[in-house]
Amino acid sequence: MDGIAFEDMHIGQTASVGKTITEADILLFAAVSLDTNPVHMNAEAAAASIFKERVAHGMLSAGLISAVLGTQLPGAGTIYLAQTLQFRRPVKIGDTVTATAEVTALDPDKKRATLKTVCTVAGKVVIEGEATVMPRSRA
Repeated sequence: MDGIAFEDMHIGQTASVGKTITEADILLFAAVSLDTNPVHMNAEAAAASIFKERVAHGMLSAGLISAVLGTQLPGAGTIYLAQTLQFRRPVKIGDTVTATAEVTALDPDKKRATLKTVCTVAGKVVIEGEATVMPRSRA
């Protein structure tokens, strides 16, 4: 199994995943999540909102954090235990979201890692939070 074992992780270790959000992403996410809020789906309704245009679902961008944790750091075999999220800015169609995870704490007794999680667009924070994971272990 690929991925980084708990024993090979260290404080300050980082990984990132990026994706440009498309119209198709929003439509597919709405279909899977059942979140058809007009601010995501209807240009006219979104124009009357505080955003003035359609925006992506917050959880669509937050899902990129899961991609980092499940494929990069720690990667395959990781169990995602907890996540906090604070949504700071909207993500629009065409924006490239970069999700980054940074190891901030390691608990050797429980073999758990805490990671700072941040999503950015053009260097501006759109989501920030903290994840707790149980990486695979060599033990």
